Amino acid sequence: MEEFVQQLTNGLAVGSIYALIALGYTMVYGVLKLINFAHGDLFTLGSYLGLTLLTSMSLQKHLGPVLAVVVLALMVMGLIAVVGALLDRVAYRPLRQSPRLSAVVSALGASIFLQNTIMLVYGARSRVYPMDVLPRVVVDVFGMPIPLMRILILLVSLTMMLALYFFIQKSRIGTAIRAAAIDQGAAKLMGIDVDRVILLVFLLGPALGGLAGLMVGLYYGQVNFTMGWIYGLKAFTAAILGGIGNIPGAMLGGLLLGVIEAMGAAYISIAWKDAIAFGVLIGILIVRPKGILGERVAEKV
Repeated sequence: MEEFVQQLTNGLAVGSIYALIALGYTMVYGVLKLINFAHGDLFTLGSYLGLTLLTSMSLQKHLGPVLAVVVLALMVMGLIAVVGALLDRVAYRPLRQSPRLSAVVSALGASIFLQNTIMLVYGARSRVYPMDVLPRVVVDVFGMPIPLMRILILLVSLTMMLALYFFIQKSRIGTAIRAAAIDQGAAKLMGIDVDRVILLVFLLGPALGGLAGLMVGLYYGQVNFTMGWIYGLKAFTAAILGGIGNIPGAMLGGLLLGVIEAMGAAYISIAWKDAIAFGVLIGILIVRPKGILGERVAEKV
Protein backbone atom coordinates (compact mmCIF):
# COMPACT_ATOMS: atom_id res chain seq x y z
CA MET A 1 0.00 0.00 0.00
CA GLU A 2 2.81 2.40 0.88
CA GLU A 3 4.51 1.85 -2.49
CA PHE A 4 1.22 2.54 -4.27
CA VAL A 5 0.74 5.83 -2.39
CA GLN A 6 4.33 6.87 -3.12
CA GLN A 7 3.89 6.22 -6.83
CA LEU A 8 0.51 7.96 -6.83
CA THR A 9 1.87 11.12 -5.21
CA ASN A 10 4.89 11.10 -7.51
CA GLY A 11 2.61 10.71 -10.52
CA LEU A 12 0.37 13.55 -9.36
CA ALA A 13 3.37 15.84 -8.83
CA VAL A 14 4.83 15.12 -12.27
CA GLY A 15 1.37 15.22 -13.84
CA SER A 16 0.67 18.65 -12.36
CA ILE A 17 3.84 19.90 -14.07
CA TYR A 18 2.62 18.43 -17.36
CA ALA A 19 -0.72 20.13 -16.79
CA LEU A 20 0.85 23.56 -16.23
CA ILE A 21 2.77 23.28 -19.49
CA ALA A 22 -0.29 21.90 -21.30
CA LEU A 23 -2.29 25.00 -20.33
CA GLY A 24 0.04 27.09 -22.49
CA TYR A 25 -0.56 24.82 -25.48
CA THR A 26 -4.31 24.75 -25.01
CA MET A 27 -4.70 28.53 -24.53
CA VAL A 28 -2.77 29.37 -27.70
CA TYR A 29 -4.64 26.71 -29.65
CA GLY A 30 -7.97 27.94 -28.31
CA VAL A 31 -7.44 31.46 -29.66
CA LEU A 32 -5.14 30.98 -32.67
CA LYS A 33 -5.70 27.31 -33.60
CA LEU A 34 -1.90 27.04 -33.49
CA ILE A 35 0.34 24.56 -31.71
CA ASN A 36 3.13 26.63 -30.20
CA PHE A 37 6.03 24.20 -30.57
CA ALA A 38 8.37 26.68 -28.88
CA HIS A 39 6.41 26.42 -25.63
CA GLY A 40 8.52 23.52 -24.33
CA ASP A 41 11.67 25.58 -24.83
CA LEU A 42 10.15 28.47 -22.86
CA PHE A 43 9.65 25.93 -20.07
CA THR A 44 13.35 25.01 -20.34
CA LEU A 45 14.35 28.66 -20.31
CA GLY A 46 12.33 29.11 -17.12
CA SER A 47 14.30 26.36 -15.39
CA TYR A 48 17.64 27.89 -16.44
CA LEU A 49 16.63 31.43 -15.51
CA GLY A 50 15.54 30.11 -12.12
CA LEU A 51 18.97 28.57 -11.62
CA THR A 52 20.72 31.78 -12.71
CA LEU A 53 18.68 34.02 -10.41
CA LEU A 54 19.01 31.58 -7.53
CA THR A 55 22.78 31.36 -7.69
CA SER A 56 23.57 34.96 -8.67
CA MET A 57 21.30 36.70 -6.15
CA SER A 58 21.63 34.23 -3.23
CA LEU A 59 17.96 34.69 -2.46
CA GLN A 60 17.76 31.90 0.11
CA LYS A 61 20.45 33.57 2.23
CA HIS A 62 18.73 36.95 2.29
CA LEU A 63 15.06 35.94 2.38
CA GLY A 64 14.93 32.45 3.81
CA PRO A 65 13.95 29.33 1.83
CA VAL A 66 10.17 29.81 1.54
CA LEU A 67 10.12 33.52 0.69
CA ALA A 68 13.09 33.07 -1.63
CA VAL A 69 11.24 30.45 -3.67
CA VAL A 70 8.12 32.65 -3.85
CA VAL A 71 10.12 35.66 -5.07
CA LEU A 72 12.08 33.44 -7.45
CA ALA A 73 8.86 32.00 -8.91
CA LEU A 74 7.40 35.48 -9.49
CA MET A 75 10.61 36.68 -11.17
CA VAL A 76 10.81 33.64 -13.44
CA MET A 77 7.14 33.88 -14.40
CA GLY A 78 7.54 37.58 -15.22
CA LEU A 79 10.67 37.09 -17.33
CA ILE A 80 9.27 34.13 -19.29
CA ALA A 81 6.02 36.04 -19.85
CA VAL A 82 8.05 38.84 -21.46
CA VAL A 83 9.90 36.30 -23.64
CA GLY A 84 6.57 34.78 -24.64
CA ALA A 85 5.23 38.20 -25.65
CA LEU A 86 8.37 38.87 -27.69
CA LEU A 87 7.99 35.47 -29.34
CA ASP A 88 4.46 36.36 -30.42
CA ARG A 89 5.54 39.76 -31.70
CA VAL A 90 8.49 38.42 -33.70
CA ALA A 91 7.47 34.93 -34.84
CA TYR A 92 3.67 34.82 -34.95
CA ARG A 93 2.08 38.24 -35.27
CA PRO A 94 3.62 39.02 -38.71
CA LEU A 95 2.09 35.74 -39.97
CA ARG A 96 -1.39 36.30 -38.56
CA GLN A 97 -2.98 36.54 -42.02
CA SER A 98 -0.76 33.88 -43.62
CA PRO A 99 -1.69 30.21 -44.10
CA ARG A 100 -1.60 28.23 -40.87
CA LEU A 101 1.34 26.13 -42.08
CA SER A 102 3.52 29.26 -42.13
CA ALA A 103 2.92 29.81 -38.41
CA VAL A 104 3.66 26.15 -37.68
CA VAL A 105 7.00 26.39 -39.50
CA SER A 106 7.74 29.62 -37.62
CA ALA A 107 6.97 27.86 -34.32
CA LEU A 108 9.38 25.05 -35.16
CA GLY A 109 12.05 27.59 -36.10
CA ALA A 110 11.51 29.48 -32.85
CA SER A 111 11.85 26.21 -30.92
CA ILE A 112 15.18 25.38 -32.59
CA PHE A 113 16.42 28.94 -32.04
CA LEU A 114 15.54 28.94 -28.32
CA GLN A 115 16.99 25.49 -27.70
CA ASN A 116 20.29 26.33 -29.35
CA THR A 117 20.46 29.73 -27.64
CA ILE A 118 20.11 28.01 -24.26
CA MET A 119 22.84 25.55 -25.23
CA LEU A 120 25.21 28.31 -26.34
CA VAL A 121 24.64 30.40 -23.20
CA TYR A 122 24.64 27.65 -20.57
CA GLY A 123 26.54 24.85 -22.29
CA ALA A 124 25.50 21.39 -23.42
CA ARG A 125 26.05 19.70 -20.06
CA SER A 126 23.32 19.36 -17.47
CA ARG A 127 23.24 22.03 -14.77
CA VAL A 128 22.58 21.25 -11.13
CA TYR A 129 20.34 23.23 -8.77
CA PRO A 130 21.60 23.95 -5.24
CA MET A 131 20.26 21.24 -2.92
CA ASP A 132 19.78 23.58 0.04
CA VAL A 133 17.08 25.75 -1.53
CA LEU A 134 14.24 23.92 0.18
CA PRO A 135 14.78 21.39 2.97
CA ARG A 136 14.10 17.81 1.86
CA VAL A 137 11.40 17.21 4.46
CA VAL A 138 9.19 14.13 4.61
CA VAL A 139 5.75 14.62 6.18
CA ASP A 140 3.44 11.97 7.61
CA VAL A 141 0.10 11.81 5.76
CA PHE A 142 -2.27 9.20 7.22
CA GLY A 143 0.71 7.16 8.31
CA MET A 144 2.45 7.43 4.92
CA PRO A 145 5.77 9.28 4.55
CA ILE A 146 5.36 11.73 1.65
CA PRO A 147 8.09 14.17 0.53
CA LEU A 148 6.96 17.73 1.22
CA MET A 149 8.19 18.84 -2.21
CA ARG A 150 5.60 16.65 -3.95
CA ILE A 151 2.80 18.11 -1.89
CA LEU A 152 3.96 21.68 -2.54
CA ILE A 153 4.24 21.10 -6.29
CA LEU A 154 0.74 19.63 -6.41
CA LEU A 155 -0.78 22.43 -4.32
CA VAL A 156 0.94 25.22 -6.25
CA SER A 157 0.00 23.70 -9.59
CA LEU A 158 -3.64 23.17 -8.64
CA THR A 159 -3.84 26.71 -7.28
CA MET A 160 -2.46 28.22 -10.48
CA MET A 161 -4.65 26.06 -12.69
CA LEU A 162 -7.83 26.91 -10.76
CA ALA A 163 -6.90 30.60 -10.72
CA LEU A 164 -6.49 30.54 -14.51
CA TYR A 165 -9.78 28.69 -14.97
CA PHE A 166 -11.78 31.18 -12.89
CA PHE A 167 -9.97 34.10 -14.53
CA ILE A 168 -10.99 32.84 -17.97
CA GLN A 169 -14.55 32.00 -16.93
CA LYS A 170 -15.47 34.84 -14.57
CA SER A 171 -13.47 37.94 -15.46
CA ARG A 172 -14.21 40.51 -18.15
CA ILE A 173 -10.83 39.92 -19.77
CA GLY A 174 -11.48 36.18 -19.71
CA THR A 175 -14.76 36.82 -21.52
CA ALA A 176 -12.82 38.70 -24.20
CA ILE A 177 -10.43 35.75 -24.55
CA ARG A 178 -13.34 33.33 -24.99
CA ALA A 179 -14.98 35.66 -27.48
CA ALA A 180 -11.78 35.84 -29.54
CA ALA A 181 -11.57 32.05 -29.41
CA ILE A 182 -15.09 31.73 -30.85
CA ASP A 183 -14.75 34.26 -33.68
CA GLN A 184 -12.00 36.85 -33.97
CA GLY A 185 -13.86 38.83 -36.62
CA ALA A 186 -16.99 39.12 -34.51
CA ALA A 187 -14.89 39.97 -31.46
CA LYS A 188 -13.30 42.88 -33.35
CA LEU A 189 -16.75 44.17 -34.33
CA MET A 190 -17.72 44.12 -30.65
CA GLY A 191 -14.77 46.38 -29.81
CA ILE A 192 -12.38 43.74 -28.51
CA ASP A 193 -8.71 44.33 -29.28
CA VAL A 194 -7.88 40.83 -30.53
CA ASP A 195 -4.14 41.51 -30.79
CA ARG A 196 -4.10 42.53 -27.13
CA VAL A 197 -6.03 39.39 -26.21
CA ILE A 198 -3.50 37.25 -28.07
CA LEU A 199 -0.67 39.11 -26.34
CA LEU A 200 -2.26 38.31 -22.98
CA VAL A 201 -2.47 34.64 -23.92
CA PHE A 202 1.24 34.69 -24.76
CA LEU A 203 1.93 36.28 -21.39
CA LEU A 204 -0.11 33.84 -19.30
CA GLY A 205 0.82 30.57 -21.02
CA PRO A 206 4.62 31.03 -20.98
CA ALA A 207 4.46 32.33 -17.39
CA LEU A 208 2.88 29.04 -16.28
CA GLY A 209 5.44 27.13 -18.38
CA GLY A 210 8.27 29.04 -16.71
CA LEU A 211 6.87 28.18 -13.28
CA ALA A 212 6.75 24.52 -14.30
CA GLY A 213 10.39 24.70 -15.40
CA LEU A 214 11.41 26.13 -12.03
CA MET A 215 9.53 23.37 -10.21
CA VAL A 216 11.26 20.70 -12.28
CA GLY A 217 14.63 22.17 -11.34
CA LEU A 218 13.73 22.28 -7.64
CA TYR A 219 12.18 18.79 -7.69
CA TYR A 220 14.81 16.87 -9.66
CA GLY A 221 17.79 19.15 -8.95
CA GLN A 222 19.08 18.94 -12.51
CA VAL A 223 18.16 20.53 -15.86
CA ASN A 224 19.42 20.26 -19.44
CA PHE A 225 18.79 22.23 -22.59
CA THR A 226 16.92 19.41 -24.40
CA MET A 227 14.35 18.64 -21.71
CA GLY A 228 11.83 21.04 -23.24
CA TRP A 229 11.31 18.60 -26.13
CA ILE A 230 10.22 15.63 -24.00
CA TYR A 231 8.26 17.70 -21.46
CA GLY A 232 6.65 19.65 -24.29
CA LEU A 233 5.68 16.42 -26.02
CA LYS A 234 4.21 15.01 -22.81
CA ALA A 235 2.30 18.24 -22.15
CA PHE A 236 1.00 18.29 -25.72
CA THR A 237 -0.11 14.70 -25.19
CA ALA A 238 -1.86 15.74 -21.97
CA ALA A 239 -3.67 18.55 -23.78
CA ILE A 240 -4.88 16.14 -26.47
CA LEU A 241 -5.78 13.53 -23.86
CA GLY A 242 -8.03 15.92 -21.97
CA GLY A 243 -9.31 17.73 -25.06
CA ILE A 244 -7.24 20.32 -26.92
CA GLY A 245 -8.47 23.86 -26.28
CA ASN A 246 -10.14 22.77 -23.03
CA ILE A 247 -8.57 24.20 -19.87
CA PRO A 248 -10.07 21.65 -17.42
CA GLY A 249 -9.15 18.98 -19.98
CA ALA A 250 -5.49 20.06 -19.92
CA MET A 251 -5.51 19.83 -16.12
CA LEU A 252 -7.13 16.39 -16.13
CA GLY A 253 -4.96 15.11 -18.98
CA GLY A 254 -1.73 16.18 -17.27
CA LEU A 255 -2.60 14.58 -13.93
CA LEU A 256 -3.82 11.39 -15.60
CA LEU A 257 -0.71 11.12 -17.78
CA GLY A 258 1.59 11.59 -14.78
CA VAL A 259 -0.19 8.88 -12.76
CA ILE A 260 -0.19 6.45 -15.72
CA GLU A 261 3.55 6.97 -16.20
CA ALA A 262 4.33 6.49 -12.52
CA MET A 263 2.23 3.33 -12.20
CA GLY A 264 3.60 1.88 -15.44
CA ALA A 265 7.18 2.50 -14.33
CA ALA A 266 6.57 0.97 -10.89
CA TYR A 267 4.50 -2.10 -11.73
CA ILE A 268 5.48 -2.97 -15.31
CA SER A 269 8.86 -1.51 -16.35
CA ILE A 270 10.44 1.91 -16.24
CA ALA A 271 11.67 1.31 -19.80
CA TRP A 272 8.06 1.01 -20.95
CA LYS A 273 6.55 4.00 -19.13
CA ASP A 274 6.46 6.25 -22.20
CA ALA A 275 5.07 3.47 -24.38
CA ILE A 276 2.36 2.76 -21.82
CA ALA A 277 1.39 6.43 -21.54
CA PHE A 278 1.18 6.94 -25.30
CA GLY A 279 -0.60 3.61 -25.70
CA VAL A 280 -3.30 4.77 -23.31
CA LEU A 281 -3.53 8.03 -25.27
CA ILE A 282 -4.05 6.13 -28.52
CA GLY A 283 -6.70 3.96 -26.89
CA ILE A 284 -8.62 6.93 -25.51
CA LEU A 285 -8.47 8.80 -28.81
CA ILE A 286 -9.82 5.75 -30.63
CA VAL A 287 -12.82 5.76 -28.28
CA ARG A 288 -13.08 9.56 -27.88
CA PRO A 289 -11.23 11.34 -30.73
CA LYS A 290 -11.73 14.76 -29.12
CA GLY A 291 -10.27 13.73 -25.77
CA ILE A 292 -11.82 12.89 -22.42
CA LEU A 293 -13.65 16.20 -21.90
CA GLY A 294 -13.99 17.06 -25.58
CA GLU A 295 -12.47 19.77 -27.76
CA ARG A 296 -14.37 22.64 -26.16
CA VAL A 297 -12.43 25.60 -27.50
CA ALA A 298 -14.83 28.16 -26.10
CA GLU A 299 -18.30 28.67 -24.68
CA LYS A 300 -20.93 31.22 -25.44
CA VAL A 301 -20.36 34.53 -23.70
